[in-house]
Amino acid sequence: MPTESPFHGRIAPLCTSYAWKQWGGYYAVSHYGETHLAEYWAFREACALTDITPLFKYEVKGADAARLLSRLTVRGFAKMPVGRVAYTCWCDANGKVIDDGTVSRLDEDRFFVTAAEPTLAWMSRLSRGFDVEIVDVSERIAALSLQGPTSRDVLKQCSDADMDALKYFDTTQAKLDGVELQISRTGYTGDLGYELWCDAADAIKLWDALRSAGRAYGLEPAGIEALDMVRIEAGLIMLGVDYHSAPHVTIDARRSTPYEIGLDRCVQLDHGAFMGQDALRAEAARGASWKMVGVEADWLGLEQLYASYDLPPGLSPAASRATLPLYADGEFAGQVTSSVWSPLLKRHLSLASVKAKYAQLGSVLQLEHTVLYERRKVTATVVEKPFFDPERKRTP
Repeated sequence: MPTESPFHGRIAPLCTSYAWKQWGGYYAVSHYGETHLAEYWAFREACALTDITPLFKYEVKGADAARLLSRLTVRGFAKMPVGRVAYTCWCDANGKVIDDGTVSRLDEDRFFVTAAEPTLAWMSRLSRGFDVEIVDVSERIAALSLQGPTSRDVLKQCSDADMDALKYFDTTQAKLDGVELQISRTGYTGDLGYELWCDAADAIKLWDALRSAGRAYGLEPAGIEALDMVRIEAGLIMLGVDYHSAPHVTIDARRSTPYEIGLDRCVQLDHGAFMGQDALRAEAARGASWKMVGVEADWLGLEQLYASYDLPPGLSPAASRATLPLYADGEFAGQVTSSVWSPLLKRHLSLASVKAKYAQLGSVLQLEHTVLYERRKVTATVVEKPFFDPERKRTP
């Protein structure tokens, strides 16, 4: 039975759709109103507020905190400045990804880690011999994601933080209507945005202050369906959808390395010894067998396919997590893992895992597409991702 997040008292009355999902053991809104589309447009044209409390959250502190995190993950933290956030992943001994998340350096010997799945037992097991304390603060810390072009303006109205000085992937302590919190310039939408972390006891006060300040800036609460659309536009992968946690699958073909799911940028092979280092070093030398790419379906081809059934194109307005095969030269080339019709970009876009020889930009593939229960194929092209990447995400 899911539990209620600290924001549930404010969220539940707004969820007139009664469309709920379970996320990390919590009730999570799929969409608030009749559809998710207004929430999608709030993300892209104003700002939207999403409860991300279900993320698993840990404090790692002590003299060896940086050394332990450098051992656990694929990047080093010894030289990471206080006030910075890093996106990373962690692997098993064979270099297969277990999970991905963020690591924030709050103090010289104190870090804050987020994860999609429970990670305490794994971190604790590998921390033997290190001078560290690992604390699960998942229930103690409530979290909101405020994302979109006007998100900075909202925070300027209600927090004491210097929002103009907060750079991309920076984090800072602040007060917001008397609530002490941590604000990080991070998110899962590919746009300007922030994540806010506070004591669970202050959750309602934080929600009310943001909603009040956000009225003049088009702020809307948003659920998982709209978030799924924008994260695909941003080319961001999801655990359990675009890749699977190595310990949770039974065959190696279902496991992935960072190089196979587009996390090459996270891997620092020479920062010191870490889990999976030897396997990843060998893979870097020979090249990955699979690659995560962006794929765009040919719209004219889709129109012609539906026209052959005397139908207009019938695409879902929601993101899809269905796995669909891709073909090239008459053979299996890979699979789409997430897809969406982008209302903003007017393109049918997918994240796909393909064999390395088909990963070059411009590679032409055939995407399986079903119409009236009949499986057909549509031309699709490997394109650059992220599909949506506004400059405001990174600049002051």
